[in-house]
Amino acid sequence: MPLSLGAHVGQQNLSMDELRKLWRKLDDGGMDWISAWDHFYESPPKTSEEPHFEALATLGALAAETRHARIGCLVFYVGYRNPTLLAKAATTLDHITGGRFEIGLGAGWHIWEATAYGYAFPDIGTRLDMLDEAVQIVRRMLTEERTDFNGKHFQAVDASCLPRSVQPRLPIWVGGLGEKRTLKIAAEHADGWNAAYLSPQEFRRLNGVLEQWCEEVGRDPTQIRRAVNLAFNLGVDEVEVKRQHRQLASDWGGMAERVSGGALLCTPDQAVERLAEYRDAGVDEINIALRAPWREEALDAYLSEVMPQARAL
Repeated sequence: MPLSLGAHVGQQNLSMDELRKLWRKLDDGGMDWISAWDHFYESPPKTSEEPHFEALATLGALAAETRHARIGCLVFYVGYRNPTLLAKAATTLDHITGGRFEIGLGAGWHIWEATAYGYAFPDIGTRLDMLDEAVQIVRRMLTEERTDFNGKHFQAVDASCLPRSVQPRLPIWVGGLGEKRTLKIAAEHADGWNAAYLSPQEFRRLNGVLEQWCEEVGRDPTQIRRAVNLAFNLGVDEVEVKRQHRQLASDWGGMAERVSGGALLCTPDQAVERLAEYRDAGVDEINIALRAPWREEALDAYLSEVMPQARAL
């Protein structure tokens, strides 16, 4: 099966008209997947002064503007919205797209925006407990006639979710890198696992951990798709690649070294080989993470040169 190639688009530093134009370009350009991210402030965190749109409302516009690509959010932080609401929203978006929506769930990390907006941001163990409950509720809401769930963090009482989703089994993605809890939750409940900014070597290692969890919980590992998000720092030539190195360091600060290991920080000719490394590491889907501003000629080269060659690997 050829690699699925998509874009993870941050809805920041762009007007809604600019986002709509971009989504149409990506959809018409053959992207298999287009997603938003779930933040109130810019990512990576800076001054909280960059314009940024809310995820669910943005997804409604993305759903209406596209015709071909699967769409989703990688990933919703389960502390911002009750999972019953997320299940209802997922069904609605699946109808808007005619069966192209997939939902991603995660334990969150952006404590600065959560604090600013008045959301509790408990310790990581508690947030993973919340994720575990949320995935179960969303799955049941999307597949059962009525859902009862009495968890420590979330509840549902005889809840229905009508109309049913267009897809008989609307896919649920779990995002994150945690070996002890996140990957176990993915093995138990998810249709896909999404990881951000990993090198091919580290993805291979964590993919092996996921396979071990699948064996332990009795899950067929072939039922779970594997996706990686790569920072988009493509340069049309070596001079531009050097500038991208400096830009990545400026954007990410102390996180730059880790992120650069999972970045498309190269020329278009080198990018095909880079994507092949991820395929060989077990990746099914590769999404470039777009943060405005980027070089339009680099994105054009990715769409017209890199993607056709990568699909032919």
